[in-house]
Amino acid sequence: MTTLFDPELGPELRARAQRIRGFVLDVDGVLTDGAIVYDADAREIKSFHVWDGFAVKVLQKIGLEVAILSGRRSAVVAHRAAELGIREVLQGHLKKRPAFEELVQRSGLRAEEFCVIGDDLPDLALFELAGLAAAPGDAHPLVQQRAHYVARRGGGRGAVREVVELVLHAQGRFAELAALFA
Repeated sequence: MTTLFDPELGPELRARAQRIRGFVLDVDGVLTDGAIVYDADAREIKSFHVWDGFAVKVLQKIGLEVAILSGRRSAVVAHRAAELGIREVLQGHLKKRPAFEELVQRSGLRAEEFCVIGDDLPDLALFELAGLAAAPGDAHPLVQQRAHYVARRGGGRGAVREVVELVLHAQGRFAELAALFA
């Protein structure tokens, strides 16, 4: 089966991915390409890739937790999260670690059962705690260096979908992607 990632996972990456029961996603540079665009009325505009939205819906259908944790506040993000049915939407957290720790406590999962996908320096504090730290292919170089997995795809261009497919493949659940919507 063709995948967005290299299906030949190393043993450490496979073991990390097999433990994942929840995802924490940054927004700017992960779910979007990082650009912040304003229209003539100073309303914020963001672009989201449908592949990433599909991946979120798949995670929800198979019972994995999904949360958004962003350093910025945005009505556009709140709208997209509501559209996707993401209940845990944590915005305006420049220091992300305390918010992540509270999320972990509320979830009933352990920090090492979360995959964190981040693209910039504020996400590194979460990388230290997460079981699987992933970055889009166009993330900051230091973030790529510290990530357990760097996606081939960029932020806002299917990177989240790629990481989700990798995790599902490692868990032997990749075939569920197509079957869920048949």
